[in-house]
Amino acid sequence: MDIQRFSILGRVLTADDAQLQQVLARVHDTPERPRCLCVPGGVEMYVARHRQFLVKRMPDTGSRHHASCPSYEPESQQSGLGELIGEAVLETAAGCVDLRVDFPWTRTTGRGVSRGESDVESEVGVTRRRMSLRALMHFLFERAGFNRWSPAMEGKRNQGVLHKYLLEAAEDVSVKGVALTERLYVPEPFSEATKSDAAQRRREKLAVLRPHDGNSPLAVVLGEFKGSEATVGGYRVWIKHMPDAPLLIDGKAWARIEKVFAPMFEARDADTGHKVRLMLAALVRARREYTYEIDAASLMMTSEHWIPIDAIHELQLVHALVEQGRRFAKPLRYDAPTAGAFPNALLLDMGLKPVPLHVVSAFMAPRARVDKEQAISKLGDGAWVWSTDQPMPALPEFAAGR
Repeated sequence: MDIQRFSILGRVLTADDAQLQQVLARVHDTPERPRCLCVPGGVEMYVARHRQFLVKRMPDTGSRHHASCPSYEPESQQSGLGELIGEAVLETAAGCVDLRVDFPWTRTTGRGVSRGESDVESEVGVTRRRMSLRALMHFLFERAGFNRWSPAMEGKRNQGVLHKYLLEAAEDVSVKGVALTERLYVPEPFSEATKSDAAQRRREKLAVLRPHDGNSPLAVVLGEFKGSEATVGGYRVWIKHMPDAPLLIDGKAWARIEKVFAPMFEARDADTGHKVRLMLAALVRARREYTYEIDAASLMMTSEHWIPIDAIHELQLVHALVEQGRRFAKPLRYDAPTAGAFPNALLLDMGLKPVPLHVVSAFMAPRARVDKEQAISKLGDGAWVWSTDQPMPALPEFAAGR
């Protein structure tokens, strides 16, 4: 499917039709529902308005679309998102999402006062799932479509695209009652000609960090990790396209980050023949004017095309899919204990439904290996499985008439 088609008010229009905006304006805020015509009978959609009118899928309908349709979304159980929907990811209205996270939006200055403990418990609360910083990164990358690939995307992903679509993905998303767009900073593409203006826009955006009423707000800086350097008492952490504004962190805290994420730092030096990017999500605060200090951080690996990967053994498969001009989606781990239970990729050019691809590595952790073996066993004979100690098998052939 190359261009999405919609049925609106008895007319069929393509996504690139010059009259589409005019027609969408007529049905916006009315009971009329456009239908995506990717499958017989179509799939009901709704109209949203941001900078322009957009046709968006209704909640829980992504898997009803044809696998090649831009509105297709794999069933949530095929990624770590399934464990979070309904508890940490709440769709409050069509297109509006409330996220429940396990990190704070503010820090309170001063010392807290102990209230003591009662000998009698008056109630027992039910533990609810909360999203981590890593899960938030995965959510934004998936919502922005960076875990998907089609041949038309070749050469069209760069920092400008990353900046635009990650911020758009944050629209209509709230975290603890705060619009995520107010607390998310993604660097603009760096240019010597525009660096002063870009720096001013960054300072205005991160002015939200200024303390007030004894509280220090926090925000998320999301960008590609470039490097770090030791300073007196700590480290400067550099983000690509932010050469004039390092993030600061205590030396011991940075040492813990390097230890926890050691496999990702090492992956950049792995002999794969392909580039590995490291995306950093840093929860930052301001202790002093115009300084940004890391309060918490998470890292995520991606391919050179910014397609997220969970482990280095997925990289060759992702590049083979790109090089062979395939359409595919990369299921993301979110906060699942391992990614072993999920396909390493879903082929979207095989007909109505996606075809799962699984990769088995000798370096997988025992629990991940068990999860992977169980997932493969459920597929039965004919499943596409690649054990990385063997040559990669041929990918399934394109579906006829795709």
